[in-house]
Amino acid sequence: MSVRVRIAPSPTGDPHVGTAYVALFNRAFARQQGGQFLLRIEDTDRTRSTPESEAMIFESLRWLGLTWDEGPDVGGPSGPYRQSERLPIYKDHTEKLLASGAAYLCFCTSERLDALRREQTTAKLPTRYDGACRDLAPAEASRRRTAGEACVVRLRIPASGELAFDDLVRGRISFQAEQIDDQVLLKGDGYPTYHLANVVDDHLMGITHVMRAEEWIPSVPKHLLLYRAFGWTPPGMAHLPLLRNPDRSKISKRKQPTSLNWYRDQGYLPEAMVNFLALMGFSQPDGKEIFPFEEMARNFAFERITTSGPVFDLKKLEWLNGTYLRELIPGALAARLAPFGASAQDPARVAAILPLVQERLKRLAEWGELTDFFFTAPEPGPLLLEQGKHPAAEGAAMLEEAAAALQDQADFSSAAVEALLRGKQALRGWKTGDYFMTLRVAVTGRKATPPLTDTFAVLGREEVVRRLRAAAAWLGRAREA
Repeated sequence: MSVRVRIAPSPTGDPHVGTAYVALFNRAFARQQGGQFLLRIEDTDRTRSTPESEAMIFESLRWLGLTWDEGPDVGGPSGPYRQSERLPIYKDHTEKLLASGAAYLCFCTSERLDALRREQTTAKLPTRYDGACRDLAPAEASRRRTAGEACVVRLRIPASGELAFDDLVRGRISFQAEQIDDQVLLKGDGYPTYHLANVVDDHLMGITHVMRAEEWIPSVPKHLLLYRAFGWTPPGMAHLPLLRNPDRSKISKRKQPTSLNWYRDQGYLPEAMVNFLALMGFSQPDGKEIFPFEEMARNFAFERITTSGPVFDLKKLEWLNGTYLRELIPGALAARLAPFGASAQDPARVAAILPLVQERLKRLAEWGELTDFFFTAPEPGPLLLEQGKHPAAEGAAMLEEAAAALQDQADFSSAAVEALLRGKQALRGWKTGDYFMTLRVAVTGRKATPPLTDTFAVLGREEVVRRLRAAAAWLGRAREA
């Protein structure tokens, strides 16, 4: 039997990190087993599904390298792969369920159902359908539907008994039938609910293993009943732990970013993001934390998936991303930085700056923040006065002296410039920290930068001298004021 797995996201907003997380585990298993990984679009939510969202799902998964073997955009033998294009299939299967008695027509209005829920809530009872239409005679139900009365199709849950399955991650899980609601399978507009479409599509597409988030565990007994009603063998099922916020709540955009677009725009590398998601509930046999997708696939095993909710820790992701960034050779890093402003800058200067900032870079989007003073001179300002160690007049004189010395310095390498400035600092009698911090602020406008004389070497003599003299002039005016 060839392994076939799938993901089935809904195109109802920005692509979610949870979609990539589930896609990663499915794809790793498929690649290990030499099977197929399918992408199916569950676009039956007619009010929220959009083509734009679907396109973003395709784009974000491809950005991560989580490509698929069959899907709406690549085709395949089991299409169509959009549920909105499979409505006749669901209708046909619903009629089979009605004919066998596994499902029934329900004519309850939304007003009646809302009132029922309010009554149950007030009485502190579980909110569930009360079975008002469950025992309608099939002929009567058919007559009412033929007459045009609005209705839905519900699954007939047994009154009692146990429904159990063996989860590939969690072991034996069982439910009591009396705790399960008569689920709607086909809505009044002819669109299926998740439960019907999920089971029908998985069977017809030959899915052998369903790997999804643990929040779907309560749906499994309904799905088992549908498989039983159709006479089909259920696929293997594995439920992955939910991603968690640091406070252990389910990950949500109210507490931290969940859109894959945000992570791409912030400059997280796709290989770092995949590695990070692989750590969410999975561990390598040797315990190491940095590994490529191919290594995850090679070592994949359901026994290595934890059942505890992994914490989606942005600090851990930043650390991991920084590690990947530091491993890039300069040319590769420059290419990755191109969409973040580097493509519009002088290639020679970018190449000279890279060694100075690569160790400090945690996200590609930090490039501009870390390097803008290399391309645009800062305006001298109050930060020069905030050094506060020496009077403004003395600071102005020091900067002018340094500018004059550097103007005459033939060798403008980092080592030569440092030696020159240390000599000037010793003669002036300033503390090393005060002296070099004043130079740093004068030239870069910041108190934290790459090594100062390395920065001077990249900027060049004329630019450094110009900035020092502009800062000296500003301090002179500040003294007079």
